[in-house]
Amino acid sequence: MTTVSERGGAPVERTELREILLIAADEDVVHVRQLVRKAAVAAKLSLVDQTKLVTAASELARNTLAYGGGGQVTVEVVDDGRRVGVRAEFVDEGPGIPDIGRAMSDGYTTGGGLGLGLGGARRLVDEFELDTKVSLGTRVTVTKWAR
Repeated sequence: MTTVSERGGAPVERTELREILLIAADEDVVHVRQLVRKAAVAAKLSLVDQTKLVTAASELARNTLAYGGGGQVTVEVVDDGRRVGVRAEFVDEGPGIPDIGRAMSDGYTTGGGLGLGLGGARRLVDEFELDTKVSLGTRVTVTKWAR
């Protein structure tokens, strides 16, 4: 398994808001956006941070569907004792990412898009973790903290 992680801080406790959604069709991407927005409001993220997180989640949900063949997302409000935030974990059982460095670079795409998905999502959140194994799937976890 190959892992890229940009995380920091204290251990995180989960709070009462935790939901899991399947990502199997285009309309599920809309549901992911709505759920992430709901969690971001509950965590009292600023409007700018809500927008950043929803944008990142939308890109990751689309990737889960387009490249992973579908999967699921777990969205939860988290608290590390100093701050509250939102964590979203996207999991698929697709082909995995054979070259993470290339996939994270701007301009790289295998689907004819702009190639801003993974790298762009990483820049929009406070914590980003990617675990992937070729032929077994990918897990991307992002967290945005209230300021």
